[in-house]
Order: sequence, then C-alpha cells, then structure tokens
Amino acid sequence: MGELSDLAEIQNFLAESLKEQCPPLRVRKEGPGGLEVCGRKETIQGKQKVDGYYFASTVAKPKDIRFYFFPIYTDPELFQLSEGLQKMLKGKSCFHVKKLSEEQQAEIRKIIALGVNRYNEKELI
Repeated sequence: MGELSDLAEIQNFLAESLKEQCPPLRVRKEGPGGLEVCGRKETIQGKQKVDGYYFASTVAKPKDIRFYFFPIYTDPELFQLSEGLQKMLKGKSCFHVKKLSEEQQAEIRKIIALGVNRYNEKELI
C-alpha cells in the first residue's frame, strides 16, 4: 500500500473505501470532482425529501481532497481519532487530506465501517 501523497491516488483510495460499504450504502453522485454516498431509505433532510440519508463525500480541490464524513458529526463520541487524522479535521466533519500514511488509511477504513455500523443501528441506511 504505502503512503499516498498524490491527490488522485488519495481521491481513489477514499472513493474505494466508501464503495466497499455499498451496500448498505449506495453511490448518489460520482464524477471527476468527487463521490457522494448515502443510505437507501428515503428520508426528510431539512425540508426536503431525499433518496437516502447522507453519509459521506469526497471533493477534489487544487491543494487537497476534502473528505466529508457525516457520522463524526452525528455521533462524535464514537470516534477517537489519531493525532494525524485529528490535524486533518477542519470543523466538525470535514477532513482536508494532502497525504495519508498506511496507518491513516487503515484508520479511515475503520471509521467508515464504524459509521456504517452506527447508522445501521439507528436504522438510517
């Protein structure tokens, strides 16, 4: 595996890590700019009916890849991040990723799986 520092490789890693959880998640949007995954149950978000509860997304930016991970916003007590991932977290649920060590890659896969399990428990996906 090795450390990832190329933005395209980071984008691919994050997308594949999210797609590994499909199902129960599903891809809502995918393109060169990023990926969005959500649940499969129709729900109300805000005042709109949507085709699945938002889970996570990636967005390619010129200097980094943004990884928006909603379970860390809805259930912050569930996640104990390493110092490296904590430094990438800007705000409550957005990671600005410029490089990923092998350990951070494993940790991201772990938190995604943990988020899926929590959302299953809550019957959100």
